[in-house]
Amino acid sequence: AVRCEGEITAATEAYAGEDWATAVRYFALALGHMEQAPDYLFMKASAEYKQEDYYGTISDTAKILKTHNKHIEAYQLRGEAYFRLGEHDTAVTHFRQGIQLDPEHKGCKAGHKAVKALQKKEKRANASFAEKDYKQAIEHWWSAMNMDMSHLAFVRPALLRVVQAHIELKEYDQAMVEARKHIANEESVDGLLALGDAEIASDLWQEAVNTYRKAAEFEPNEKEQECQQKLKKAEVALKQSKEKNYYKILGIGRNANKSVIKTAYRDLALKWHPDKNADNKDKAEKMFQDISEAYEVLSDKELKGKYDRGEEVFENQGGGGGGQQGGGQFFRQGGHHFHFG
Repeated sequence: AVRCEGEITAATEAYAGEDWATAVRYFALALGHMEQAPDYLFMKASAEYKQEDYYGTISDTAKILKTHNKHIEAYQLRGEAYFRLGEHDTAVTHFRQGIQLDPEHKGCKAGHKAVKALQKKEKRANASFAEKDYKQAIEHWWSAMNMDMSHLAFVRPALLRVVQAHIELKEYDQAMVEARKHIANEESVDGLLALGDAEIASDLWQEAVNTYRKAAEFEPNEKEQECQQKLKKAEVALKQSKEKNYYKILGIGRNANKSVIKTAYRDLALKWHPDKNADNKDKAEKMFQDISEAYEVLSDKELKGKYDRGEEVFENQGGGGGGQQGGGQFFRQGGHHFHFG
């Protein structure tokens, strides 16, 4: 009993002095001698929350609620812990349970309001992104993140969505800026992949290879296969950038679909057709041949697959494979400031 009393004294003194680690340690020792002590257990859970040990908080508040199912403060603290882990729906459930016990409880009402406001902004951002209104999506995500920049369980994945939106808008420099913020806060596979994607979109092949390689070597890594696939594609793109780059010739991205490829080819072939460039016929003929060759490869599923894998497309690589003839046939047929807390 004397020992337990000493541990409680040490725990409460540490708690009052905001020495959360010491408080948790002594509360754990003291509670080992007690059958039920919800007040001390709540103080331990609160100290764990202050240490950002949210799983510890959830575990201890569960013990409280198992024997004291009307402990409103435990519902509030448990809701706040789930919120910090990014489990917003579960947080809302706990705040609501507290509000059912006391409709005027300030802590549960404030927590519930904050989570619902964040979810509303996130929903708008996701809807805008789905509708391809990427600028609006970025605004909504920043509005949501700015509600609480210390809420990293939300801010970090939201920032990656912002990177994706900037890439869709072809704002590659800004995409890289945001991806580097994510990495500067804490390096991760997801952050590195996002940066690599932005670098690939910017035709920064060597930088992308370096970034993807770093992601592939990251430990632990649940996305090793994705990292290796992206690294391989970046290495192929780097190799092609030093040779004849069909995507660059047509001025399109590597993820362009058939419609985009066809439109790019049509526009460029019209622009560089030798008959329309009498004053610069030699250059026009060379450009038209390259454009036709690029279209021949990228419009053919099998040839495009070989090219994307870095394999030789034609038996005599660089011979063109009759690209100009294919082109003629085509025309006859279709004639914010940011700071992590």
